[in-house]
Amino acid sequence: MDFDSRLLRQFAAVAEEGNLTAAAELTRVSQPALTKRMRRLEDVLGVPLFVRSHSGMALTGAGRALADRVPALLAAWDRVMRETRAEARRSGRVLRVGFVASGANEATQRIVAEFAGRRPGWRVDTFQAPWSDPSAGLASGEVDAALVRLPFPGADAWCVRELFAEPRCVALAATHPLAARDVIAFEELWDEPFVAAPPETGEWRDYWLATGERDGRAPRIGAVTAQPEEWQNAIANGYGIALAPESASRFYARPGIAYRKLTGVSPSRVGVAWPPHRDGDPVVRDFVRCCLATVF
Repeated sequence: MDFDSRLLRQFAAVAEEGNLTAAAELTRVSQPALTKRMRRLEDVLGVPLFVRSHSGMALTGAGRALADRVPALLAAWDRVMRETRAEARRSGRVLRVGFVASGANEATQRIVAEFAGRRPGWRVDTFQAPWSDPSAGLASGEVDAALVRLPFPGADAWCVRELFAEPRCVALAATHPLAARDVIAFEELWDEPFVAAPPETGEWRDYWLATGERDGRAPRIGAVTAQPEEWQNAIANGYGIALAPESASRFYARPGIAYRKLTGVSPSRVGVAWPPHRDGDPVVRDFVRCCLATVF
């Protein structure tokens, strides 16, 4: 059969979850479509992969053998895709750089200009990642390097250099009673509903909810968003408040939202990250040097 990484990822989800409903939600396809794709995989392989019952989907011996090998196969495929895309970009003298939110704030354009001066003939293409991907495209191989907010899930897998830190503030509806204040203590917000990143972002979501700085109190979630515009709308509509870098007041100012200084929370840290296998790449290294030279 032709290699279909999406089909194998869907199979892995069904094998892990043990039922189609949960796997369909995880893979963001409809349950009927996922059912058809699992049947297709069995037809192609010529063996049953699941024992189906009212209680769920149990793996057969053949299904378990495939499930045991799929992670390594997908990891190898992802590595090949990343390296192939990176080589194509190098051939075109393009460095693709991911970022989340405002990247390195006002320093972003200075970094790009510094790189252009250091590498004549090269171009930096930027990619703004949704907040559901705090690695800013590194995990998917979309980019050669990224300007990231620390911490983010899986950061230990990448080469990372911290660039600077800035205080966190609170974003809230302009009509919120606390919007009349200039400075707010974080403990005053513990019982407020918060606008959160998607659950699959793990420690990124936890950090922007400051779960470790609440004296053990669980946060209340008023809305879940993955894009800046959705985030702004949720706050302006009063569905919840949110922590943000203080620079958000400059980059994401809009009517209906007030940004206020906050005490009692740690600062937000910005870094540059790149894949370990590109650590010896002189172009990537030059970009990292430009980041460091610009902010220090």
